[in-house]
Amino acid sequence: MAQLRSERGLDRLVNFSDATVAIAITLLILPLVDAATHIGGEPFDAFFAKYQWEILAFVVSFAVIARFWVVHHRIFESVRAYSSSLVWANFLWLFSIVIIPFTANVLSNGSGQRVDVNALYIGNLLLAAIASQLMGRVLVRHPDLMSEEARAAQDRTAGLAELLLMAVALVLAILIPAVGMFWLFLLFLAGPLHGLFRRAVYGPGAGRRASRTDS
Repeated sequence: MAQLRSERGLDRLVNFSDATVAIAITLLILPLVDAATHIGGEPFDAFFAKYQWEILAFVVSFAVIARFWVVHHRIFESVRAYSSSLVWANFLWLFSIVIIPFTANVLSNGSGQRVDVNALYIGNLLLAAIASQLMGRVLVRHPDLMSEEARAAQDRTAGLAELLLMAVALVLAILIPAVGMFWLFLLFLAGPLHGLFRRAVYGPGAGRRASRTDS
């Protein structure tokens, strides 16, 4: 059985995680801030053309970190206590988040054309998805860490679709590099795929129940 810790300790864990994510998401803009200091009298369309990959990397990475934070927020909304396993899974997740500004900067400098750079970036996102799944697995194995309401509404298929599609995107980015990071658009299939997983695990009515819960 997982060792339960104090409520104050849980608050510190969540606050530390939120602060770390806030710093990481802020660091994304720094390369563009530095580039903007050299704009001078240059028209903005020329600036955009020159730094289009930096801008794209910023927008995509901002959206990605925001999405990962929403998932993390939902996980910890269900938590009433924590264990060392949950703490270390959370630190793995934080590690994957804080290196996104680095991999995004590498991606923008590579102009999205290098296989190794695309693999590094998508692999970074895959690591974050794996860490999210590890936190979810800890809670599945130790439901005493969750509130009663969260236990009743627990979805064992949550995040599996995103994890699978991220892995597929990584493989395709290596095998078909011309598409590059745009393989991440496969994540738009996560909703329908999650519905299939839910029906396979919980039965035909699971998709309708999930829709009512989400609404």
